Amino acid sequence: MKYIGAHVSASGGVYNAPLNALKIGAKAFALFTKNQRRWVSKPLEQKSIEKFKENLQLANIKPKHVLPHDSYLINLGHPDEEKREKSLSAFIDEIKRCDLLGLNKLNFHPGSHLKEISEEECLALIAISMNKAIKETKNISLVIENTAGQGSNLGYKFEHLAYIISKIEDKSRVGVCIDTCHMFTAGYDLRSHEAYSKTWDDFDKIVGFEYLQGMHINDSKPDLGSRVDRHDSIGKGKIGLNAFKFIMNDKRMDDIPLILETIDESIWPEEIKLLYSLEK
Repeated sequence: MKYIGAHVSASGGVYNAPLNALKIGAKAFALFTKNQRRWVSKPLEQKSIEKFKENLQLANIKPKHVLPHDSYLINLGHPDEEKREKSLSAFIDEIKRCDLLGLNKLNFHPGSHLKEISEEECLALIAISMNKAIKETKNISLVIENTAGQGSNLGYKFEHLAYIISKIEDKSRVGVCIDTCHMFTAGYDLRSHEAYSKTWDDFDKIVGFEYLQGMHINDSKPDLGSRVDRHDSIGKGKIGLNAFKFIMNDKRMDDIPLILETIDESIWPEEIKLLYSLEK
């Protein structure tokens, strides 16, 4: 069974996110557990935690179908040690917040080399940061998101994801989130049945489906292989509807959060219905 939702607002309190998911007919959702553009936020209050859990039950959404996203400021592969440690500290705080909310995943972008160090050096630093974070926390799986490869962002190749995972000491605490727009603009085609099969066969050989713990379901404004990160509404971009039909009928994507981050949130309820209508 597929669990589709969107990255909903937690404005006014983290406990509002499940209610916002309920309003759009979601069976899953993503959220920021703190302001994503600030380094430090107030600790979660016990009342907010309890209300979040109550609203999660009210929305009939399981914790495993919630995919929190960390702050955009965090760069676990930062070339500067002081800035990397600042990122790590913020990352650990985010993991602990997820644990307090009774969730089991934290989605994050791996990091950027900022054109100051090599890709391999940066990937190694990301893995070191993740291992430190795992040792200082519990329960939460660190879910690495693939990127479009814009600028100096890493994670746009399956090999990047595989390299990071290979360096993680406790592999029960690591997973992957695949963003369809990022995948496409990084050069992995999904538009025909043949291309879709090849891309996912490559993913399975290089990374492994056992690590797939979530997806971001987005169409793409830019072309295949453009390395530009600009999402579009489902069926209105360069990927087209066929790829999403393949996903909706692929059992390998069952029982994980499938999250819309498409550009027009006013049509999220319609997009959710559209995706479910593609199931045979």
